Amino acid sequence: MVAVVAVVAVVALVAHLLGGGAARGASAADAGYRASGSAGASPKGSGPVGSPSPAPGSQGSPSSPASSSPASSAPARPAVSAAEAAAALKRAVQKANTGTHGRPSVAVADLDTEVTAGYGAAGHRFATASIVKADILAVLLLQRHGRLTSSQRAIARQMIVHSDNRAASALWWVIGGARGLDEANERMGMTATHGGRGGMWGTTTTTASDQLRLLRNIFTDDSRLSGASRAYLRGLMGDVDPDQDWGVPAADTRKGEKYFVKNGWLPRTETGLWVVNSIGSVEYHGHPLLIAAVSDGRHTMNRGVEILETVSRAAAKAVTGS
Repeated sequence: MVAVVAVVAVVALVAHLLGGGAARGASAADAGYRASGSAGASPKGSGPVGSPSPAPGSQGSPSSPASSSPASSAPARPAVSAAEAAAALKRAVQKANTGTHGRPSVAVADLDTEVTAGYGAAGHRFATASIVKADILAVLLLQRHGRLTSSQRAIARQMIVHSDNRAASALWWVIGGARGLDEANERMGMTATHGGRGGMWGTTTTTASDQLRLLRNIFTDDSRLSGASRAYLRGLMGDVDPDQDWGVPAADTRKGEKYFVKNGWLPRTETGLWVVNSIGSVEYHGHPLLIAAVSDGRHTMNRGVEILETVSRAAAKAVTGS
């Protein structure tokens, strides 16, 4: 009986989403974070559709600076060493955070030179808020070998493009909740990310370096996902609502291009302070970069976004030497 009720609930969600009733991009999109329903419930659709392709209207991989570099190609000669990049990033993050309340952490990789750098809050795990939605979809694609039903694809689009919480809750149970997330993340090399308990997917904890590992799984051949699955997920991240085009896209030096991003924001009930996170792929003076920037303890969301964007630009400059 419980399983039947769960299936009915998810079917109702599909109808709600396809009917355009999902919340879009408002701050309320990150307000819930609890998955309701029953483990084992699965959205019903028209059956497997094979390997996913980019969603209609999405940017897909052609404009992605990070999606076309084969793993076997030799990296370009870096302008800075990893040690120099790390030192520059440390100075920039400390300067950006001086006189403010909260902790930032950032990890960045230049896919041309393979120089990586990271800094901030060593040993501290951050709540993901809605950036976990990219992880949820990556896990679903990994578990199902890229074969999603039509209803799962519709729900996934709402979850990534519009950051819809009801959609995330539906897919959270499909992947097996926290246990399913943790098991799949370990396969993808994300050993410091742990799913939120009690259905609270937004309280999943992570690190900037683990989020950089997730981005490698989405944007490079160094991945457990198929090429078609990566292209599908990139396409959704390249088509997010305009009011969510903040965060790491601040580091992109191109004009008029769509970005590949997933953001998350959450006021913590116990403190009233904000978690503000952003992950994605940008191009900085011709360099394809992956950037994961996370933070907590901010007094306001706007202040969190401001510092996150400053840190993202600093990360791009540090890793490229530009």
